[in-house]
Amino acid sequence: MKKTRQENIFSSKTLTYFLQLADTMNYTQAAQILGITQPALTQQIKKLEKTIGSPLFYSIGKKLKLSAAGNIMLKSTKEIYSILNETADEIEQSNSATSGEINIGVLSSIQDKVLEDFSIEMYKENPSLTINLRMLTRKEIWESLENNQIDLAIMYLPDSSIKNWKPYEAKKIISDDLMFIHHNKKLSKNNKVRFQDTIDTPWVTYPEGYFLDFILKEKFKNQLVDLPTSAARFTTPNQILKFALETGSNTALPSSFMIDKDVNKMENIDAWVSKMTPNIKFDLAFVYRKNKRLIPRIGNFLDQFDKFLEEKDYLSRLKEKD
Repeated sequence: MKKTRQENIFSSKTLTYFLQLADTMNYTQAAQILGITQPALTQQIKKLEKTIGSPLFYSIGKKLKLSAAGNIMLKSTKEIYSILNETADEIEQSNSATSGEINIGVLSSIQDKVLEDFSIEMYKENPSLTINLRMLTRKEIWESLENNQIDLAIMYLPDSSIKNWKPYEAKKIISDDLMFIHHNKKLSKNNKVRFQDTIDTPWVTYPEGYFLDFILKEKFKNQLVDLPTSAARFTTPNQILKFALETGSNTALPSSFMIDKDVNKMENIDAWVSKMTPNIKFDLAFVYRKNKRLIPRIGNFLDQFDKFLEEKDYLSRLKEKD
């Protein structure tokens, strides 16, 4: 039987291809992410454009742009996905609180020890519950929330990558700040170090686009101080600290990560920990769609996490040795 015009437009594959190209604005990159060839992607987009009777994209030089029809299509596609996500959540609200799957995206720069320990406790009490935990970048977390690929995100806030907070809510876990790790003995006597005193030595930092890299750049800019030279970039705090200690580089890492580190041992190798002034503060929080908490297993997970921290707080648990 011949497919209807609506079926040609709104097949899941067609929408997925269109959304990915609209996100990357690059046929080669979109095809690689989708796992198809560029000609196959081009063919699918042309097929969609023929069906709706209007071009969705146009080029200015080498840059791809959405046409007026493309913008309408993007808005409608996102609305369709939103309805489908809400429908799936409503269906799941009738399910069990102690079985099924919970998909969690954790910002890759976060120390995940407490969450790992809690997941073990949850499994012991609820063996029919499957917890899928993935370490993700800021962009991956946001896209996964938007596409309903994760139920809960654990990330730092405030984060400017979230433009529309209306469908979401956040639940704070702890307040955190950044500690400056350096090798300047003169600064070691200062409890707080000014930004302009941190740039005489190269830094090791997170990759560009990571939350802490972004927030540091914003703070240096606000203090009218040039950015420090970057010696290296790594995705995890353990990698960053190791590089800093072994190369004499500066860095800044969350207090929650540094809380279990042996400061005296660091001082023995001429490495000191200070706060920066003005202090760089942020929150660690759960972020999720508002209706997610109505799903029994998600609501139960969040409630049990609260009880877990009531027994022993987050920072105390970070200090515990495995």
